[in-house]
Amino acid sequence: MLPPVSSPLPAMAGTAPAQRLAAARKAAEDFEAMAIGQMLQPMFATVDTARGPFGGGDGEAAWKPLFVEHLARRIAAAGGLGLARPVLEHMLRTQEAASATETAP
Repeated sequence: MLPPVSSPLPAMAGTAPAQRLAAARKAAEDFEAMAIGQMLQPMFATVDTARGPFGGGDGEAAWKPLFVEHLARRIAAAGGLGLARPVLEHMLRTQEAASATETAP
């Protein structure tokens, strides 16, 4: 879970600032989970599942990507690598700059 960010999102028609901030926060956390999953993927690709307790096979191969994704999401939710915070801050700065450009004469 990310700590609170002091920068509000720029005003967008029809969406409350708290909802926009929550959506941006979720996007940043999802991005971190995806990045962690990409790093975990090679680790699980090297595991010899044929000699494991479940014997490998097509079923285990089908479920492995889902397991890696779930594990990555849990790592991100527990604080992750610290990637979500700078991503969120960059998203907020980018949106503020775009809003300033739209409202400039």
